[in-house]
Formats: sequence, structure tokens, C-alpha cells
Amino acid sequence: MQDGFALWANPSSPHAAGRKARSLLEEARERVKAALGWDDEVIFTSGASEAAALALDHAQAGARLVASVEHDCVLQATPTAERLPVRSDGALDLEVLTEAVQRERPLVAVQQVNSETGNRQDLAAIGGIVHQAGGLLLADCAQGAGRFALPSCDMAIISAHKFGGPIGIGALLVKDYAMLAPSGGQERGYRRGTENMPGVMGMAAALEACAETYLDPQVLEPLDALAGECRKLGGTWLSDRLSDPTPYIRAIAMPKMSATAQVMRFDMAGIAVSQGSACSSGTMKTSRVLEAMQVEPEIAANTIRVSLGWNTTRAEVERFCEVWLDLAGA
Repeated sequence: MQDGFALWANPSSPHAAGRKARSLLEEARERVKAALGWDDEVIFTSGASEAAALALDHAQAGARLVASVEHDCVLQATPTAERLPVRSDGALDLEVLTEAVQRERPLVAVQQVNSETGNRQDLAAIGGIVHQAGGLLLADCAQGAGRFALPSCDMAIISAHKFGGPIGIGALLVKDYAMLAPSGGQERGYRRGTENMPGVMGMAAALEACAETYLDPQVLEPLDALAGECRKLGGTWLSDRLSDPTPYIRAIAMPKMSATAQVMRFDMAGIAVSQGSACSSGTMKTSRVLEAMQVEPEIAANTIRVSLGWNTTRAEVERFCEVWLDLAGA
């Protein structure tokens, strides 16, 4: 990013400085594609929310179908879309999906990894159903990019800060520009606004720094012991219920203490956790994701979301476990 700021000029300007900035932008675009293993088009955005809106508003497709556990930015971008149910294990109901896609070229939006529970969807099976019906699959990979390989899909959403890059930069990956209606003057005519060249360079660098294993397994080990203690104390380790849990997002219900109280008590101990997704946790409401999974209301009301980042240490995880056990035993 420092290199980008030092050489910044408007990449859309025709003068020499603009052409230099354009060259750096396009070089970073190729780096992003190479790091993700994506051979097609990349449209840089201000983040996942803009990428979702761009895809859902401008896709050359028919009905919009979205999983009921999608991120708020997806649901808000297409409020009239049909919501597809999930099973109690968080997996999309494929029988309902098979029936729902029987219409003219639908666009189906599904998360790769759920931001509240950490459950991973079977996008290979979902994509097969969608494509057999002639539809398009939009995969929200904000929580998976940099950790897991991109799924086979027509469009994908990524956000740099989720894998250690800068805030305010993301991208919509597109198999073919023809899948979208043009909507602006920048990014080949598919997005409005001056390109954030320093942010793009930071995103490319962060993706290149991501190892195949996002977190050292030793960092996660204390959580395995905590899971056993949670069960003994009558709590709920939601990963036990999930179809395909991922290691770096955990949903945990503490017995006899509301999630709202836990968030405040952990904060007092210097630990940041969430109730629901970070984008809606300020409301202190019970998670609609857990409601869609038919989680018992008394468990959902006591469930917090615990996320581990690229720079989370084992000592921090151990400290969280200690505080959780202290609160659960209080």
C-alpha cells in the first residue's frame, strides 16, 4: 500500500502518471487472479457489500434466490428474492433448491462459509444443481477466500480485510462480463468510482501472504479442550451440529448467561466477540441465522460468535478459554 500511495494517480487518467498507476493496477489484478486460482475477470469494489449489490442488481439473469442464512448485505441487496431454507445442520436444503431453480435462468446466491457459525456449504453440489437448470451461481467467498480454494461458480465475492488485507477493498469475480449489465465508467464499464490502486495492491499482497493453512493448528488446540468442558457444563458447541464446520469461526452457547451479557463481560476482559454477525451485532438481537437453523431459542439467546484472524495467537485463544470457563462457572 505504501508503494501504491507513493505512485498514486488516477488509473483512469490518460496522462503518464495515470498510465503508470493503471499499469500497477493491472499488475495487481493479475496477482489477485493468480493467488486465487481464478482465470477469468476481476472487478475491484469497495468491499463485499458493493460486490454483492453489483452482482445481484446487474446480473443478466432471472429470479434471484438466496439462502436464508446469507449475510445482511446480500439480503438487503435483493429484498424481494426468494429465500431458500437450510436444514438444522446449516446446510442448504438441496431438495428445495432443485425445485426452486426450475425457472428461467435464476441467479442463486450462497455463502461459501457462514460468517456466524463457520459452516461451509457444499457448493460443488449446489453449483451442479444450479447449472443443470441453466442458472448462475454467486458464491459469497468473503469468509473463505485466502483459506479455502474458490468453488466452481459464475461469480464470487471477496473482501480483503477478511484475509489480512486493507479495509475498503474487495472484488467481484466474474466468469464472463456478459453475465453483467454495464453500470459505470470504471472497471471496464462495470463499476463507478475511481479505482483504489493502493488498496488493490494491499489486497494482492495479503492474498500472496496467505498460507495453505490459514491458522497453525497449535493455535486452535485450546478450543478442543474447551469444547469438552462446554459440553460437560451443559453448554452447546454448535460445531457439533454443523454439516461441515470450519476451524476459525465458532458459535458457542454458554449455559445460564445471555449472549448480550457475555459480549459485555468479554469486552471488559479485553476480548472481542460478537452476538450474530459483526455487521448486525450492535442490535444485540438473537441471530436470524440460528433461527433459520431451528436452533432452540434458549440456546440461540446464549450463543456468541468467536472468530480467529490471521494474526490470532495461541496465548489469546488460551485467554479466551480461561475467561469463558470463569464466566460459565460464575
